[in-house]
Amino acid sequence: MKALYTADIRDNQLVDSIFLVAAKTTGVTKGGNSYLTLKLLDRSGEIEGRVWERAEDIGRGFERNDFVRIRGQSTLYQGKMQLRVQDVIRVDEKAVAAEDFLPKSAFDPDAMLAELQAVLRGITNPHLLALAESCFADQQLMDLLKRAPGAKTIHHPYLSGLLEHTLSLLKLILKVVENYRNIDVDLLLMGGFLHDIGKVYEFSYDRAVDYTDQGQLLGHLVMEVELVTKKIAAIPEFPEELAMLVKHMLVSHHGAYEYGSPKLPQTVEALILHALDDLDGKIQAVQNLPEKEPGSKWTIFHRAYGRSFYRSRSGGSDGE
Repeated sequence: MKALYTADIRDNQLVDSIFLVAAKTTGVTKGGNSYLTLKLLDRSGEIEGRVWERAEDIGRGFERNDFVRIRGQSTLYQGKMQLRVQDVIRVDEKAVAAEDFLPKSAFDPDAMLAELQAVLRGITNPHLLALAESCFADQQLMDLLKRAPGAKTIHHPYLSGLLEHTLSLLKLILKVVENYRNIDVDLLLMGGFLHDIGKVYEFSYDRAVDYTDQGQLLGHLVMEVELVTKKIAAIPEFPEELAMLVKHMLVSHHGAYEYGSPKLPQTVEALILHALDDLDGKIQAVQNLPEKEPGSKWTIFHRAYGRSFYRSRSGGSDGE
């Protein structure tokens, strides 16, 4: 097991630990000397490493997605911890524990899946219930769902993150529908369950979270529509209109063309799904932003949202 994790590194500390190289880029200083910029991961987070001396020689000894032993010194630069790296030694993957290097959900995946299945088995529409059961019976799909991340970077970007996000979304749906009339709750729950199911194929996550070839070329929306179409085709007398409404929720849940939705939400259920999906992703992302510096009330700058966030330490409660 690793002795020192990224989250425990403090300013001006000597570091000698193993990391996963998630990114490796070469640059040139104004003086014409080569340097390396490394994105180093373990399950607690990531840290940037810079190799200023002997960059070309050191860089020949390892590649992206390698496990490496890093020796260097930490420094706080523009509010973020960084490593000035003196040496990098490639480590055989057999000598490391993979679970030390990919962050994972704080919640047990088996318990989350059981809770998700209990919610969906409350569906009363027999066709949608049959669709849910068809997915549950697909053991490979369920095994992937228990491990898949919710995204590469923005929200739930860790093992079992997709399942955590999906379950959270179903819980939000059950709360929100109490406030409105004439909502097809079964349809909305099915949309919540399936809206990101294609991500189990979109990402690879044996080491760093990255896109598969399918993920790059097709994306999770296309892959999940294909999956759902196959599942529905095997269910006798599944209504054509209901199949269309389910698939509409999948292709519209990003909510806007510029965010990758081929269609805008055009049913009230699709509109609710988009709003709650967006809400859950944003809240998780903001709540998990690191502090700007230890003890700060401000988070680091979030590029996707274009701002930092203030965290009051005086009010509120922990809740459930």
